[in-house]
Amino acid sequence: MCPTPMRKSYKPKVARPPRPALPKPLADFVQSEAHSGVVLMAFAIAAIVWANSPWAAGYFRLWQIPLNLGLGDWTTSMSLHQWVNDGLMALFFLLVGLEIKRELLIGELSSRSKAALPVIAALGGMVVPALIYVAFNAGTRTARGWGIPMATDLAFALGALALLGTRVPYPLKVFLAAVAIADDLGAVIVIAIFYTSGLNWTAVGAMALCLIVLLGMNRAVVRTPLAYAAVGLLLWIATLNSGIHATIAGVLLAMFIPAKVYLNPGEFASKAQETLEDFEGDTSLMNEDRQTAIRDLEQACEKAQMPLERVEDALGPWVRFGVMPVFALANAGVAFGGFAEALQTKVALGILLGLVIGKPVGIMLAAWLSVRSGLGALPAGVSWKQLAGVGVLAGIGFTMSLFIANLAFVDEPTLRAIKVAILLASVVAGCSGFGWLALASRSTAAAKAASVP
Repeated sequence: MCPTPMRKSYKPKVARPPRPALPKPLADFVQSEAHSGVVLMAFAIAAIVWANSPWAAGYFRLWQIPLNLGLGDWTTSMSLHQWVNDGLMALFFLLVGLEIKRELLIGELSSRSKAALPVIAALGGMVVPALIYVAFNAGTRTARGWGIPMATDLAFALGALALLGTRVPYPLKVFLAAVAIADDLGAVIVIAIFYTSGLNWTAVGAMALCLIVLLGMNRAVVRTPLAYAAVGLLLWIATLNSGIHATIAGVLLAMFIPAKVYLNPGEFASKAQETLEDFEGDTSLMNEDRQTAIRDLEQACEKAQMPLERVEDALGPWVRFGVMPVFALANAGVAFGGFAEALQTKVALGILLGLVIGKPVGIMLAAWLSVRSGLGALPAGVSWKQLAGVGVLAGIGFTMSLFIANLAFVDEPTLRAIKVAILLASVVAGCSGFGWLALASRSTAAAKAASVP
């Protein structure tokens, strides 16, 4: 006789709260940044392994290969490493500028109520690390590196956050993205003001002329990306020779790419509905009227979309999965011989403590003051513990920290110690932030479950 199977007790499923609705551009932005962080990490690891392998000499020799570029009477010669940092990274800063402009116009920084908390938190996350660095390096030749620990690498930070999946509330990811974008804006200002060499006023005049042309194009709502690319190239050449770092040209160009649309949502819906009427009847035939309707619909789609978003969508994948990994490959390679000695230098200690300690302390202190004063409010469903975890993750400086380090120093021994500190700080901040958020999210979920009758 077969035993009677035991009946499993029924446990009703608890419905998850719906994810807060976000504008599609912001949702896509958060996801793409998270994915690119994985690729960026792979290239950084490849650079480190290569620089410490038997083929290390080939790695360092590769980036010193000279390359020449000429345009008319103008010609310049730079190493491959310089072309990556001064040329390709201009595209990175163009994307940063587009992201900043979008967030200021329609995103998380578009109003005082939205922007208060992330902007104030980002400011605290820049000031405190810089002060820690200065405390170690004041009065020395390395003092000018105070901008290095101010930066946050958004791709790496969102990538680490993405590994936690639904265990962290979605508004927390949005907050981290907003903080990092405000941080990028601060970094751009710091680079433009404090890491600029002697000015070539002729080149500055050429820059001004390019900006006037871009302003005219913006006012005329020129929507052709190639037109902006042509003027942008001239702006980059002028900036390269001006004494201002060439990558600033990317941010300046972004500010003039229009965000205006010719068709509002209502007009677009009406136009689309009118166009689709030509497809009524037998749908198996593609006649001339329907071909014309398709072209009209394409034009309507273009007029309803901001040129800024079109350029950002087209440029984003190339930068996130091309420019940034190449930058990591060119700059993350550091020989680890004498690792302990490098970390004992004042410049390394200032960077390490600035990123690992200064970032979370600065962000949390500024966020607390913002909420306490009534200027900002915690995002829905986000706890202070989780906010602290984001502060720790923000200590992943990597891309922007390495970039500023190359602007501040040229001597190899100092740069080597700096790279070691940046890489170690990023690893510590990433692992600590991930672990902190995993525990904080678990305790938050347990508290919510206990409160349910």
